[in-house]
Amino acid sequence: MFVESFSKKMLNSKIFDTYVAAVFFATLIFFVLNISYYTPFEMIFWIVVVTIGFKGVANIMFSMSIALLNLDNAEDAVEFEKSSNKLESLVNDLAIQEATVKTNKNK
Repeated sequence: MFVESFSKKMLNSKIFDTYVAAVFFATLIFFVLNISYYTPFEMIFWIVVVTIGFKGVANIMFSMSIALLNLDNAEDAVEFEKSSNKLESLVNDLAIQEATVKTNKNK
């Protein structure tokens, strides 16, 4: 319900995909600037490994943001709604009882 909508909004925002793409291009730029120190195989290997690693980090960040999501406000809103419905029904019952007492006194 609330967590599902939150997670859908976060996934639709593409912030984690942008994070992984930025890491990919940063790694690529790093290896292009240091081309004299690495072989092409090493470059491809480490670009793939770093990108997969940071995709895992992005998934961990996403799961932690859901796990650490504060649901107290949502729970308080649901509890307030239940309490207000109870109070409203009690007030209505009291009004009905007062109306029956008044009609009984008038007879």
